[in-house]
Amino acid sequence: MRILIWHVHGSWTTSFVQGPHTYLVPVTPDRGPDGLGRARTWDWPDSVVEVSPERLRDADVDLVVLQRPHELALVDQWLGRRPPLVYVEHNAPHGDVPDTRHPVADLPGVTLVHVTHFNRLMWDNGRAATEVVEHGIIDPGHLWTGELPHGAVVVNDPVRRGRTTGTDLLPVFADVVPLDVFGMRTDQLDVPGTTTHDLPQHALHAELARRRVYVHPVRWTSLGLSLLEAMFLGMPVVALATTEVTEAVPDGAGVVSNRLDVLTDAVRDFVADPLHARLIGEAARAAALARYGLTRFLNDWERLLKEVTR
Repeated sequence: MRILIWHVHGSWTTSFVQGPHTYLVPVTPDRGPDGLGRARTWDWPDSVVEVSPERLRDADVDLVVLQRPHELALVDQWLGRRPPLVYVEHNAPHGDVPDTRHPVADLPGVTLVHVTHFNRLMWDNGRAATEVVEHGIIDPGHLWTGELPHGAVVVNDPVRRGRTTGTDLLPVFADVVPLDVFGMRTDQLDVPGTTTHDLPQHALHAELARRRVYVHPVRWTSLGLSLLEAMFLGMPVVALATTEVTEAVPDGAGVVSNRLDVLTDAVRDFVADPLHARLIGEAARAAALARYGLTRFLNDWERLLKEVTR
């Protein structure tokens, strides 16, 4: 198939475009939000083809993957027609939860795909046909060494996102162990005991894996891909028991709780005992491979795409 999809979420799209199709990615002269084109920091295959809005009206498009509410208007404007539509919802609802109505809840002919079961449960999906296709991760390999007795956190825009991503909890963990915070605009942080890093994607995994334990203080987002990637790396994880985390991190793969004393004790224990950290990290990797492997992800999408276009 020839699938039109905007470059919105680089990590998720990197997995999605590993499938057997041709992926048409809009590009505009300014490479703005509606025309980023191909990724510059992720490795995308040659089947991802940049296409200008002007060319889309005459292009063969078998299916459109929407990810933002305004993209439907772009489909009408740029294509002048509506091929089969799938809307991928990456986020947990904000606002009047659990009564937040999804933007496509009353839009006929759109299949709404959530990336977690928690998200499908918490959104008001209205009459929309809904599916869940859980995340799939390209395996970075078992890179964990844990040579640095530090905790690691990955978060973009921690100051702007604040309590949503648990930025206010960073001092709590930094009082227990040295804390390395990775992500865009982390240099805006001013938290004693933390060191910030803004690394390109290809360097991030290796640096994460040098830290002893991964800390996930997120209160309210969808299931963070950084948490899953840390598990793939073989890192033990310590996380808040919110959104989909309790499903993603089974017993023996880390410590999941909403008690800060339990979480800080776990971080302290992992840093003090490298052997324990290694064993729990191996269990985390095994759990992530079993549930969030790329093959399962692509197979789920193949089934869904065939149903939508049938």
